[in-house]
Amino acid sequence: MRNEAFREPMPMPNPSFPVKLHPRQTRKRAVGETLFVPHWHEHLEFLYFVSGNAVVECGSHPVECGAGDLCVVNGNELHYGICKSEDLSYYALIVDISMLHSYSWDAVETKFIAPIARSRILFQNRISGDDEIARCMLAIIREMESQELAYELSVKSHLYGLLSLLMRKYAAAPTELDAYRYRLKELERLTPVFVFIDEHYREKLTVQQLAAVAGLSRYHFSRLFKQATDKSLVEYVNLIRINKSESLLRNKSMNISEIALATGFNDIFYFSRTFKKLKKVSPTAWRNFER
Repeated sequence: MRNEAFREPMPMPNPSFPVKLHPRQTRKRAVGETLFVPHWHEHLEFLYFVSGNAVVECGSHPVECGAGDLCVVNGNELHYGICKSEDLSYYALIVDISMLHSYSWDAVETKFIAPIARSRILFQNRISGDDEIARCMLAIIREMESQELAYELSVKSHLYGLLSLLMRKYAAAPTELDAYRYRLKELERLTPVFVFIDEHYREKLTVQQLAAVAGLSRYHFSRLFKQATDKSLVEYVNLIRINKSESLLRNKSMNISEIALATGFNDIFYFSRTFKKLKKVSPTAWRNFER
């Protein structure tokens, strides 16, 4: 199974036209706020940034994005977003590539659509300063927002155009493709560990304990975990715990000490330091930030 713990169901508003546009995200955000937690889906996702800055981790690779940039999230790619400025504004377009399949096994199908759908062709994650790509994305966004007569035809044609541009300019090099496949395989081996952490993050977790969950030696587990996530076990568990604390801070039903204990931190000062390190603001400032 491929990282089932992080798989996000992706129902489409119109199953007969599987394209979803999340409206432009414009509300004021706190620097360090989680835009979306780690997850993956089979569909291609395009994040088009209108203003502000964000970091999108694709696999374990952080991608710095700013106004006018497009972040391409390949199918089955674990991704995670962090806000880096209060004026952040962006669109998220999610596409089920199956809508572009040909009814006959033609050159478009065999050379491009089928390999993209199977993650045999991957694209670079960050695209910056490309006017053609920007025009194509904005045209799709306009059509999806207006939904005028025959918008489906227009969106589909622009998607073919977008993929053509991506193929010509931004197809990942073979070495990057091999690295992606290797990272995906390694992440799959750690799926039971990710599930265990998500279910037991409030408890004390040790390398020995999680190595046993993975069926690996302590040394092999530590090396594999670092390679797959680009984080030590402590860094990863702290990230999960801090992400869990966000919703508790928002609803204000618990004080900071209670939230620290509820998310696996026995020391409120360590919780506060870790929160500020990851989110760039203190838990109190986060709680008081007007959304």
